[in-house]
Amino acid sequence: MNIKQKEAKYYMKVFKRCDLIVKKAKGQFVWDDKGKKYLDFFTGISVCNLGHLNDAVVKAAKKQLDSYAHVSNLYYAPVQVEAAEALSKKLDKATGKTFLANSGAEANECAIKIARKFGHTTGGRYEIIAFNNSFHGRTVMTLAATGQEKCHEFLHPLPEKFVFAEFNNIKSVKKLINKKTVAVIVEPVQGEGGVFTADKKFLKELRSLCDQKNLLLIFDEVQSGMGRTGKFFAFEHYGVKPDVVTLAKSIANGLPLGAAIACGKAAEVFTYGDHGSTFGGNPVCCAAALAVLKQMTPALLKKSLQTSKYLREKLGVLKEKYPLIKEIRGTGLLVGIDLSAPGGDIVNYCLKKGLIINCTHDTVLRLLPPLTITKKDVDSAIKILEDAFKWAALKK
Repeated sequence: MNIKQKEAKYYMKVFKRCDLIVKKAKGQFVWDDKGKKYLDFFTGISVCNLGHLNDAVVKAAKKQLDSYAHVSNLYYAPVQVEAAEALSKKLDKATGKTFLANSGAEANECAIKIARKFGHTTGGRYEIIAFNNSFHGRTVMTLAATGQEKCHEFLHPLPEKFVFAEFNNIKSVKKLINKKTVAVIVEPVQGEGGVFTADKKFLKELRSLCDQKNLLLIFDEVQSGMGRTGKFFAFEHYGVKPDVVTLAKSIANGLPLGAAIACGKAAEVFTYGDHGSTFGGNPVCCAAALAVLKQMTPALLKKSLQTSKYLREKLGVLKEKYPLIKEIRGTGLLVGIDLSAPGGDIVNYCLKKGLIINCTHDTVLRLLPPLTITKKDVDSAIKILEDAFKWAALKK
């Protein structure tokens, strides 16, 4: 049996895979089993923000692996504490505290548990406001917090009690607040939902409202964090700080790690036994994360913003030429190209031509290239995209 036949026989049918068998990857490139080279503008869903097999990350992970791969969280692993310190200080140098998990879903589960315990100790509150079109993970609890009905199909009855407001509409949030409300969870940029960016006024009003009502404000930055928008946290663009922020995906540049970082009153909610994880904060992953954090310099972030500006200018030219493109959305190198027709064929065309992109919500092409790409890489991607739009126009 070949790999595709084995996958069909032995792997649960949950991933609709593209026709690409990955042999190796380095930097912004991927090679298939036949030696064909691809420019990767998806990075494993914003996981390898520093490119594949980043030298410093590989070196740090190997060095830790030479010492040990795992110890129980009942004992001290210095590299884990160092990673927690670095992340905590990113949110709040005075009061920040971090829990390290294995994924974004687990990080969001932790944030939800913090909110629920905070509510339990402040009048028995438990209701959390989320947003339509949001996405917070694949566990049952985080899917219950996800504002997409298609994600709920066979899961009813869902965990209670999540209610959904309209993104960028503060009035819809105010209408949902009652004596049982304890928190609001929001993505500054809805990545999986189609690359929609929060308005600055909206997030400022949300922060003010949470302060007035003694609610925790949770930012899900699993996709938008770690420099993806040109700032370490996306919320830095807004001048608004949450009580809890979640990270994952690119935090260890390819190794599984997630983080829930809390500050102020939210940082002191948990006590011994309230939460835990066998593998959360794995030392090898933490060593990789420390190497990532050292490279998240102002210079790197500034360069990524310059590259994103160049990319958007090029995409703007394509939008003027091809009516198929309705809108260009996003922040930094988190880019959505909203089409007037399904984008699956465009994705497949680009893959055949050597460019890896993604389509979410059926009609939104999603670009998540490494932060380290060059203008030359942008030019290469734009050429393939233009060829794809030409092909789509002719086919029509």
